[in-house]
Amino acid sequence: MSEVTATFDLQQIVGELAEVRQRWRTQQQRSTEPGGRELPSREELTRIVEGLRGALFPMRLGPPDLRQESEDFYVGHTLDTVLHALLQQVRLELHYGQRNGDKQAPEALDAKAIRIVREFGHALPQIRSLLDSDVMAAFEGDPAARSVDEVLLAYPGIEAMIHHRVAHRLYALGVPLLARLVAELAHGKTGIDIHPGACIGPGFFIDHGTGVVIGETAVIGQRVRVYQAVTLGARSFPTDAAGHPIKGQLRHPTVEDDVVIYAGATVLGRVTIGRGASIGGNVWVTHDVAPGANVTQARSRKEDLVEGGWL
Repeated sequence: MSEVTATFDLQQIVGELAEVRQRWRTQQQRSTEPGGRELPSREELTRIVEGLRGALFPMRLGPPDLRQESEDFYVGHTLDTVLHALLQQVRLELHYGQRNGDKQAPEALDAKAIRIVREFGHALPQIRSLLDSDVMAAFEGDPAARSVDEVLLAYPGIEAMIHHRVAHRLYALGVPLLARLVAELAHGKTGIDIHPGACIGPGFFIDHGTGVVIGETAVIGQRVRVYQAVTLGARSFPTDAAGHPIKGQLRHPTVEDDVVIYAGATVLGRVTIGRGASIGGNVWVTHDVAPGANVTQARSRKEDLVEGGWL
């Protein structure tokens, strides 16, 4: 067979793409001056998070040939690389924020970036401790789990929580774009969508995980367990005079300690699920639930017949 040669009018395509980009930048009041990248990089954050995972759990999530006697050397070398890379991404976000009204001198922004990354580095031991509590909660809460190592290596809920504990700290330190990108990396890998603003206490266990959604202003206490397809979402969005959603409102649930929320349950609005309550599968909750209460769907007809002696 003869080889078919194709040609493309690349000059026209490139020119038309340039026109579209120019139109977008004009609409968004973006600079058209030549320069480097203005926004953080998803690819670089992927490498940063991978390094952090290894530094937090070197003998489980670090390099396969790592030996325990070299553990501290590996952690120190990895953190030196990762924190310097993170510093550059923080600088990009802070300088990008200048466009949205955060007018500060470049030197002040650079000093702020250094402070943020230093504080983040010093928070890593606390992040590790929280993750240890999440791993133990999964091991103790799942009868199928054979070891804590299996939980750490294989459970998507733990993968999501590693990202969330990192993302939440970045969010609290004032770099919400980086935090959201870190969260979305886990969302893409696990199907678990946790906004980095959500406050989650120790010992949090997401069983199975796929389809779980936790909103920005959700507050979750200690030793809480949720199953797949659970949503902790907003019931409504207050809007301004122009009809745009008002941002920053408290619109997601508060879940107190020792609550269990089973598969497919949806909890919406700024409601409180009291300590020790249990929310059954596929239940729709838009009101407060008292401590210790059990909220379930009505029993199926088949269950009624079995209990009544008909089957």
